[in-house]
Amino acid sequence: MLLLNNSNKMFFLFILFFSTMISISSNSWLGCWIGLEINLLSFIPLISSPNNLLNSEASLKYFLTQSIASINFLFSILLNLFFMKMFFNDLLSIIMNSTMLMKMGSTPFHFWFPNIMEGLSWFNSFILMTWQKISPMILLSYNMNFNFLIFIMILNVMVGSIGSFNQTSLRKLMAFSSINNIGWLISALLISENLWLMYFLFYSMFLFISCFLFYITNIFYMNQLFNFNFNFLIKFSIMINFLSLGGLPPFLGFFPKWIIINFMINNNFIIVNFLFIMSSLIMLFIYIRIIYFSFMFFSFKLKWIKIFIKNNLFFLIYFFNTFSLLGMIISTLFFI
Repeated sequence: MLLLNNSNKMFFLFILFFSTMISISSNSWLGCWIGLEINLLSFIPLISSPNNLLNSEASLKYFLTQSIASINFLFSILLNLFFMKMFFNDLLSIIMNSTMLMKMGSTPFHFWFPNIMEGLSWFNSFILMTWQKISPMILLSYNMNFNFLIFIMILNVMVGSIGSFNQTSLRKLMAFSSINNIGWLISALLISENLWLMYFLFYSMFLFISCFLFYITNIFYMNQLFNFNFNFLIKFSIMINFLSLGGLPPFLGFFPKWIIINFMINNNFIIVNFLFIMSSLIMLFIYIRIIYFSFMFFSFKLKWIKIFIKNNLFFLIYFFNTFSLLGMIISTLFFI
């Protein structure tokens, strides 16, 4: 087992950052593949740290799935080099898109994603849900099969919303929420890269706040939210972030979804738009049910397990929560 101290962890995070930069700034497909491989080899030691519950299983599963995706990606690159694109253009684009979807944990290649998330710490879960999606998403935008991605993004929002039911683990819930948001991210990518960037930044900000709150309170399961022994403002912050992730107006998380819905209405994607809205309503139902139970039911306040949390980042998180609550109203004024 690889024991990581802070300096080693910063070293692997540094490599993780620059491997993504190599992938998205490369001039050739082979350079993109090299960047993805460096990204894989730098993330494995972070998963293998003893802070994770199932470090060996998670690292092995992640390595196998990413290796299969890399082999398929290299295979599609070689077919392009041998001038097979002129005969099998659609097939090659589907293979290349499928490898990127497998890299980011999208449907129908999502089965590894919740299982790996269950064995990770909140810090590594945040990296897996946000930073590890940047390279596959950017490479997906280089060679998109429009009809295939329309079908995939509908599958993502449906599987992500339905899979969130009856989940007792918060990490699995966030994993299926991430699968649901992949559908929205792909739809934003099909519309505009600037819209994708805006959606991704908002999504990353809400995920960071949620993962930080779960980390600082050491919460991993639903029944731990019933404990009322920590600050009420922390629960209120978790509630606002859940509602923003679900896309409830007037929270700021609704703003990029609103733009995507308007684009779909203007371009007559009525059925796709209906499925996207229904999936958001299902996710909101799941989030509101968690919030209702956490506020209405609580355990006894035992003095010897009372949690006192003092962290300077909470002031920043409370500011972002206020901004999330009022930001939709402000952004609507600018948008109009």
